[in-house]
Amino acid sequence: MADESESAGARAQRLARFQPASGMVTPRFSGLASFMRLPVLDPVEAVGEGAGEGTGLAEIGLIGIPFDGTTTNRPGARLGPRAVREASTGTRALNHATGVAPYALAACADLGDVPVNPVDAAETARRIEAFYRPLAEAGIVPLTVGGDHFITYPVLRALGAARPLGLIHIDAHSDTDDAQYGGARLTHGTPFRRAVEDGVLDPRRCIQIGIRGSMDAADERDWALAQGMRILMMEEVCARGLPEVAAEARAVTGDGPTYLSFDIDALDPAFAPGTGTPEIGGFTTREALHLLRALRGLDLVGADVVEVAPPLDSAGITALAGAGIAFEILCLLAERVAARH
Repeated sequence: MADESESAGARAQRLARFQPASGMVTPRFSGLASFMRLPVLDPVEAVGEGAGEGTGLAEIGLIGIPFDGTTTNRPGARLGPRAVREASTGTRALNHATGVAPYALAACADLGDVPVNPVDAAETARRIEAFYRPLAEAGIVPLTVGGDHFITYPVLRALGAARPLGLIHIDAHSDTDDAQYGGARLTHGTPFRRAVEDGVLDPRRCIQIGIRGSMDAADERDWALAQGMRILMMEEVCARGLPEVAAEARAVTGDGPTYLSFDIDALDPAFAPGTGTPEIGGFTTREALHLLRALRGLDLVGADVVEVAPPLDSAGITALAGAGIAFEILCLLAERVAARH
């Protein structure tokens, strides 16, 4: 986020530097594929020389985390960032529904991928947290593409180090297990439990939306409910409707800093077959867009789209859905950055 003392002229120059390549100038199928065709910036350069919020050169950083080493069903999400980058080259500069032009509001850049260790989850968690901490200190808002859902845990550790965050979690699964497969505590089914235990998530400001599917045990979600998390099962979402669901999400998270996490398996497999643990009865892509647009104005400090698994995809439709959802979230983040000036 730019310093409040930044002049209008300096801000205009900053924004001009971070514009995506226009499809009216160069074809969208040409050139290197970056997120939204944005300039690629080294994370060290993005953070800048200063220390402290507002010193970052970029204001929103799009980041890939190509890791699926804690997936418990079908692998492939490690290839998600590359596929979503490719699919995102079709996005344009203006949100037709909301009128938001994100690149006119915030300096956005592709900051590349976190250098993960594909065979070591604990080491990958340390690398992710180390990558994100300087971004958080510089006030750069991260929009991440995974990767399996485990990657959200170390991101939350970095962003919530100074104060616990609220959470809007759109998913088919709660991901609040304690351990899986003989005591493994770092999996894509445990990230939010670990984050609450570490004090970087405030469970009373967490809401999970669209949870559905069969369970291994009747008490599977008891821990989350006991901590004060709000869980909206898909049946309740359908019965109440998206406006009421969005209103409750606002009420739960309040005015405090909040993280938004979107697992692509929140969508019905008809719209997103390329994911590790698909569950029937999910959102349509249209419903997902309407839900996200109803979250405008929240104090979002970061977000992610996870679990896109290209090897399981059909004609790239899951990556396309991931790219479209990432653009909608980018619009939310850009509005929030602009509001902070």
